[in-house]
Amino acid sequence: MEDFDKVDNKIIQILLEDGRASFSAIAKEVKLTDVAIKKRVERLKRRGIINSISADLNYKTLGYENPIFVQIRSELSKNKDVIKRLSEIDYVLELHQTLGEYNILVKLIVPDIDSAEKFVERLGVLDGVLDIKTLVVISEVKKSKTLPTFSLQKRL
Repeated sequence: MEDFDKVDNKIIQILLEDGRASFSAIAKEVKLTDVAIKKRVERLKRRGIINSISADLNYKTLGYENPIFVQIRSELSKNKDVIKRLSEIDYVLELHQTLGEYNILVKLIVPDIDSAEKFVERLGVLDGVLDIKTLVVISEVKKSKTLPTFSLQKRL
């Protein structure tokens, strides 16, 4: 990866830990000026390394159940339509195309289990859906906010 050095890595690590960190606070940490940090962050955004800096919400505290993952096997000829319909559903947080037995992975949050059941029932009758497998998260064991150190060292 061209023009990505240890300072860029450190900037990203700081922003992952605290997306509200100021340029001056980051500058003190990496021993550069805040103007230099601003330019580096803008460059990382332009290059698509940083897509956005956002809040990490605690959905449980907001009254939602733990996330639910739904694996969907769809007819390949109707896959785009299934994805379009899924992307329009409010509870859907993430939607991924995958390889393997199931070709779509959905991460959703719902206010209660009854809503999850209704969601799965809706999926069951959606044209193009062949099979559904539901995984209810009982607890989050690890949610990393860092880049893998080993792979990053190989890139630098």
